[in-house]
Amino acid sequence: MQYKANSPEDYIKQTPENRHEALNKLREVINKNLPDGFKEGMQYSMIGYFVPHSIYPDGYHCKPEEPLPFMSFASQKNSVNLYHMGIYAVAEIYDWFVAEYPKHSKLKLDMEKSCIRFKKVDQIPFELIAELCQKLTVEKWISIYETAIKK
Repeated sequence: MQYKANSPEDYIKQTPENRHEALNKLREVINKNLPDGFKEGMQYSMIGYFVPHSIYPDGYHCKPEEPLPFMSFASQKNSVNLYHMGIYAVAEIYDWFVAEYPKHSKLKLDMEKSCIRFKKVDQIPFELIAELCQKLTVEKWISIYETAIKK
């Protein structure tokens, strides 16, 4: 589902009420644990966390007027989806997440590339997401992006 929101607060208000608590907590966990330099805002109709142009003027290679994306989350029809580019671009982070997930959840991991789907919003592993947020600094993400993704 896509919401036409101008701010993270507006986005969450538009989602089903039974998801508000989980989405607010997810937002709080991400904001508390992301290293300095990442900025929160709306990106691609989701709540996004990105490297602002003030730090990385080149922006996203596919769309330079957009700041460099790093992670985001969205309320979809059947799940809350978390997107983390570090999981997609860094094998060690992917492997770490897959190994750690069963320690934080009894549910089967539903994941592909950078997308992690949480179908039961009352069972989102917030502590694991907090640890994931701390894995890459802005500087490290820019280096990985320029080396592995940007063509």
